[in-house]
Amino acid sequence: MADNTTTDEVTRVNPRKVREGLVTSSGMDKTAVVAVTDRVRHRRYAKTVQRTTKLYVHDEANDLNVGDRVRIQETRPLSKLKRWRVLEVVERAR
Repeated sequence: MADNTTTDEVTRVNPRKVREGLVTSSGMDKTAVVAVTDRVRHRRYAKTVQRTTKLYVHDEANDLNVGDRVRIQETRPLSKLKRWRVLEVVERAR
């Protein structure tokens, strides 16, 4: 097996999705719930609508708190609902 990990990551055909959201729950062990808000235009009325999606995120260090703004990345399935992992904490809750 060749050691071409850097070239493989750069030339990845389908890059992993990256989202930014707000932590809404961190009561589970090594798991947090992140609410990601997308602004989309309504097809018929062309009005901007906010769509919120709850994503289950893997938090290895258990250091996320409710209200933190985080950047998350898509990953392989880690459990029944978890398909995302934390890249970085953008802003801590006050």
